[in-house]
Amino acid sequence: MKEQIRKLLQTAVNRLVEDGTLPPDTHVDIQVERARDRGHGDFAANTALMLARPARRNPRELAEALVAALPSSDTVQRTEIAGPGFINFFLRAEAAYAAVREALDQGEAYGRGDIGRGKRLLVEFVSANPTGPLHVGHGRGAAFGGALCNLLAEAGYQVHREYYVNDAGRQMDILATSVWLRYLEVSGQQLRFPDNGYRGDYVRHIARSLYEREHDALRRQAAAVFGDIPADGSQGGDKEAHIDALVARAKELLGRSNYRRVFDLALNTVLEDIRDDLAGFGVEYDEWFSELSLTESGAVELALERLQRAGHLFERDGATWFRSTEFGDEKDRVVRRENGAITYFASDIAYHLNKLERGFDAIIDVWGADHHGYVPRVKAALSACGEDAARLDVRLVQFAILYRGSERLQMSTRSGQFVTLRELREEVGSDAARFFYVMRKPEQHLDFDLELAKSQSADNPVYYIQYAHARICSVMRQLGDKGLRYDAANGLEHLTMLEERHELDLVNAIGQYRELVENAAAAREPHQVAHYLRDLANAVHTYYNAHQFLVDDATLRDARLCLVLAARQVIRNGLRLLGVRAPEAM
Repeated sequence: MKEQIRKLLQTAVNRLVEDGTLPPDTHVDIQVERARDRGHGDFAANTALMLARPARRNPRELAEALVAALPSSDTVQRTEIAGPGFINFFLRAEAAYAAVREALDQGEAYGRGDIGRGKRLLVEFVSANPTGPLHVGHGRGAAFGGALCNLLAEAGYQVHREYYVNDAGRQMDILATSVWLRYLEVSGQQLRFPDNGYRGDYVRHIARSLYEREHDALRRQAAAVFGDIPADGSQGGDKEAHIDALVARAKELLGRSNYRRVFDLALNTVLEDIRDDLAGFGVEYDEWFSELSLTESGAVELALERLQRAGHLFERDGATWFRSTEFGDEKDRVVRRENGAITYFASDIAYHLNKLERGFDAIIDVWGADHHGYVPRVKAALSACGEDAARLDVRLVQFAILYRGSERLQMSTRSGQFVTLRELREEVGSDAARFFYVMRKPEQHLDFDLELAKSQSADNPVYYIQYAHARICSVMRQLGDKGLRYDAANGLEHLTMLEERHELDLVNAIGQYRELVENAAAAREPHQVAHYLRDLANAVHTYYNAHQFLVDDATLRDARLCLVLAARQVIRNGLRLLGVRAPEAM
């Protein structure tokens, strides 16, 4: 409907240009918004105010001229000029009820748009290091990324969902060494496990699995000791240097082949758990992209050569640096360390170049808010390589803080003291978890209230919305129990009978859904859908409490059932975008 009114106004502007009322080079971005107060119409436009300065005309006079130049319309009943020059549009009753018909006719397709038609997007999200189970902090990125992908696809974009697997580098070596140390314990050795190794129970489980499946080569290695490197790195030394020394000793004692067996088992076990956990959370991917593949294919070296040829690398203190300050970053960045090892940043440069080379119109990264400083350096690298850095859109997600009562629960992957995403799903359910994660802007702080998420009350937004859906399903069951009929055609023919305030509010809410999807997709903001659904559910509950649906008058009954069934369809469609079920009974 907004687009129809926008086209009417554009026609009016063109006519005023033709008759000389507006200058021949007049151009205006016509903006149409829903009126906040139904008494001021259904839609409002500030076109006259935007044209006033370039046209050198009084905005109210321009508004009058625009209204006079509007073409006739089957949807607009009348217009009204308000304030300094706003144009308010009042729709015909038939036009307002059109959304009810569309929702019932189109079903799951209602709300689908085409603003993204022909555009390919890559959305990379979660991408947690496969060094342990996903915790509740990762859950927010998963819920936001999954909902964002659904929303963009609903708006017509071709969406590629991707998980970047950090299967190379220091953290994976620390995990593999942690598994090896636990393996030595299982083999009977007494040692002091390093404080900054990975200490979760999952490491013990992997070590036990390793012990049970490896009967010869690795068990012989278990007799090896770590010599003069104590397992405890807390005795006055550098803990990080100590764990690096343990990694080096593990590689030396095990040899390349055996170390890789430990490494691969640790990686694959954790990664399979992550896959399973996300699938249980309703999040699926089109591709799991390996960081290791970038180094093995030579992509990282090619990226660095590209920067070198462009004159953006320099040597200092034995390391290779990227001169990122020339592109707006706060300081220059190391891409190759003194020992020749490439940095995570170098791999990230290669990965983002790879994304762009795959031909996507835009790439969206969903990162934890603690990576905010990483954004300018990645964009700087893309610019230095001659790419359009504007094609990268980074969305930052604050980690959710979980509370059980008044107790804040700690999360630390290395220490093993964290609540996993799987544990959260088991306690509050995936529906509540996903909804709670996305009901606020991702960059905003989120305290996750476990007790509220489990409550069956109007204060729990996901329960409140699902209950609205279930209530309508209950009405349809009651219809059958009472031996009554529902004639959809009769109801659709007589929708204009619905003139009660609660009915008109619900009609108006249903009519907003299509533009809601478009606006939320354009802004990359799934929380708009969550807020809309809460308002729609409120309109359903208010209507349900104020009026009987199964009345004796068959025509009125059919019209009311059409209205609530349309609302049910919209609730179902909106919850699907958020990855939340729409139960028929609660």
